[in-house]
Amino acid sequence: MSTTLFDTAPDFNQPIAVLKHCHDRIRKQLATMEKLLAHLPKHGADADAQKAAQAVLKYFNNAAHLHHLDEENNLIPMLQATARDADAVLLAELVPGILAGHEQMDRDWSIIKSQLEQIANGASSSLSAGDVARFCDAYAAHMVVEETHIAPMAKRLFSAEQMAQLGSAMQVRRGITPDLPSSQVPEQQAAPVNNTVADGVVLADLRLDYGRASLTEHDVLDDPIAQFGKWFEEALHAKVNEPNAMSVATVDADGKPSSRIVLIKQYDSRGFTWYTNYESQKGQQLRANPHAALLFFWSELERQVRIEGKVVQTAAEESDKYFYSRPVKSQIAAIASQQSAPIASRELMETNYDAAAAASGDHPVRPAHWGGYRLDPERIEFWQGRRSRFHDRIVYVKQADGSWIKERLQP
Repeated sequence: MSTTLFDTAPDFNQPIAVLKHCHDRIRKQLATMEKLLAHLPKHGADADAQKAAQAVLKYFNNAAHLHHLDEENNLIPMLQATARDADAVLLAELVPGILAGHEQMDRDWSIIKSQLEQIANGASSSLSAGDVARFCDAYAAHMVVEETHIAPMAKRLFSAEQMAQLGSAMQVRRGITPDLPSSQVPEQQAAPVNNTVADGVVLADLRLDYGRASLTEHDVLDDPIAQFGKWFEEALHAKVNEPNAMSVATVDADGKPSSRIVLIKQYDSRGFTWYTNYESQKGQQLRANPHAALLFFWSELERQVRIEGKVVQTAAEESDKYFYSRPVKSQIAAIASQQSAPIASRELMETNYDAAAAASGDHPVRPAHWGGYRLDPERIEFWQGRRSRFHDRIVYVKQADGSWIKERLQP
C-alpha cells in the first residue's frame, strides 16, 4: 500500500493549475490515510503501514502548508484587490470560511500527526477513524469550494501580469528562483545604483536622487493590506535584500524609544506578526506601552512603508505552530537565551545552549516566554522616492468602523 509522491507538476506560469495539482496530491494522501485505517486492524504497524504513514507525514509536514500560504498571502489578497460587484460579494462570503478551514485543518492535523508518527516508527497501530474522517471531510469540502469558485474567478479576473506575480510568489515560497521573461521584470530591476563613496566625502554631501517610479492616489489599492502585499511581492521579484526585514520601534514607561530589526513572519487582515522573547527589551516595553511602529525600507525600489498601531500577543496555538516549524537548533536557541539580559561571555552562552539541548532532546518545548506579537495597524503610509526630494506619500488611516481613508501627504 505504498503511495508515490512523484508526479508531473504544471509549470508555475500556470499558478492556478499548480494549485489544482496540489489539491490532487492532497487527495492522494487523504486516500492513503483511509487505506491505512483499513490496513492497521489486519496487519498492524507493519512495513507497509510505516511507509504509508511516512508518506503522509512527509507531504503534510513539508508541502501542504505551502498551499495554504499561497492562498492566504497571495491568491486571496489579490482577488480581494481585483474583484468587484458580485465577485466581491461572493469573496466576502467565502473567505472567512476558507481561512477558518485552514485553522481547523491545522488543528486536526496536529492530532493526526502524533498518531501517524507512532505508526511510522512502528510503535503503535492506533489511528482514530473519527479524527481521520473529520480531517478528510474538511479538506475535501474545502477543495471543492476553491475549485468551484476561487480558481475560476482567478482565471477570469487576473491579468497575465497578475498570474506571473502569483506564480513567482509561489516559486519564492518553495525556494525556487523565479525565471521571469524580460517583459515581466519590474522596471526597478534596471542597472543598480552605485553607492560607492570615495574617501573624504563629507557626510552631508552623501545624496542620492530618487526617480525610478511614482505613486499616485490612483496607483494604490483601496485596502492598505492588499497594497502592502502588492509592494511586498514586487520587492521579492526585484530580489531586494531581506524584503521581510522591518524595524520595530517601541517606547518604555518613561517614553524613551528604541528600535531593532526583526523579520515579519505573517501579514493578513488582522495585522503584522513577528516572534520573539516576551522578556526581551521590546517585550518589556510593549508591556508598558502596547503601541509600536514598523518600518520596511526597500532601497532597491526606493520605497518605504510605515505602519503604526497597537500590539497584542498571538494566541498560544499560533506561537506553537510557528515555534515547531523552526529548525530544532533555533528552538533550542530560543530556550537557552535570556534575550537582552547581560552575560559574561560567549563561552557561557554556548554552555547554556548545550545544557538546553541536552534537556530538550529532539523535541524541545516552546517556553512560555517565547511567542508572537501582532500589530493591528491604525495608520499605514506608502512612500515612493522622487527626484529633488519631492517624494510621493500616500497614507491610510483606519476609521472607527474599521474602514480606511487615504490621502496624499506632502514630502
